[in-house]
Amino acid sequence: MKNLAIARRYAKALLMIGKEDGQTETYKEELSGIAELIQREKALEQALANPLYDAAGRRKVLVAVIDKMNLSTVMNSFLLLVFEKGRIGFIGSINDFYQKLADELKGVARATLVSATELSSEAVDKIRVSLSNRTGKDIILDIEQDPTLIGGIVTRIGDLVLDGSIKTQLLNMRESLKRGESV
Repeated sequence: MKNLAIARRYAKALLMIGKEDGQTETYKEELSGIAELIQREKALEQALANPLYDAAGRRKVLVAVIDKMNLSTVMNSFLLLVFEKGRIGFIGSINDFYQKLADELKGVARATLVSATELSSEAVDKIRVSLSNRTGKDIILDIEQDPTLIGGIVTRIGDLVLDGSIKTQLLNMRESLKRGESV
């Protein structure tokens, strides 16, 4: 939990800089790029975050990566600060928080839509519009399939879960019958 608080603090600090200089989206893309690279390349992650390697050598690796990626001066400084504070291992979590905060700033919300079967593009668009109307934000939907739902959909937006799956309805019905309630 402490790690998440640290990651959130770094993400908020970078977002404040982005708001001041109008580069929020640039930092969003750059941070995402570096975080995805580090996650994808496990050897790079080890070279940067493993304390068994000397700090000077790890710093040289980071500087080389930053130079190759041609990052902005602010992102360059941010990554070096994160490294110097021993938090480079949190870069994935920092990126996750930053992406959410930058989306909120733009009035965008990310939602997950899980359905038992593949949905038509028209159905997905209707759901997106409905969620947008309900939240007052533009919605980016991540669509997943889960045949165990039997039918219906489950939608998650942050802490809000809208569960219209047949599986849940059957479970609720079973609980009602156990309690002796009429269905």
